[in-house]
Amino acid sequence: MLNLFVLLGGAAAIAWVNWYFFMAPRAAVGAKTSGGNQEVTITVEGGYSPSLIRAKKGQPLRLIFDRKERSPCSEEVVIGDFGVRRFLTPFEKTVIDLRPAKAGAYEFACGMNMLRGRIEVEE
Repeated sequence: MLNLFVLLGGAAAIAWVNWYFFMAPRAAVGAKTSGGNQEVTITVEGGYSPSLIRAKKGQPLRLIFDRKERSPCSEEVVIGDFGVRRFLTPFEKTVIDLRPAKAGAYEFACGMNMLRGRIEVEE
């Protein structure tokens, strides 16, 4: 009987981890626009918050990553479609400037691809 509880507990933990990292709903945050520039601050602490960003194409987009931890997984952010790979210093803010020229979805992730987010660029 104990083996059954351990097996069910392990299966539940695996299901929760997969749901949390890959399927959990994310609230979208629109980039704040000021003088034709867009800006979003992203808190890095066990994940990215917000992890879904909406921006306008053709306008400069500034992402400010505010890392509030020392976890090795969150020490780097990669935005492959823009050729960005940047180290995030613990307890500091790191600015990344982009200029999305095309509408579409652009993924960003930690160096281990466990923490993930997306930038949705609209017309």
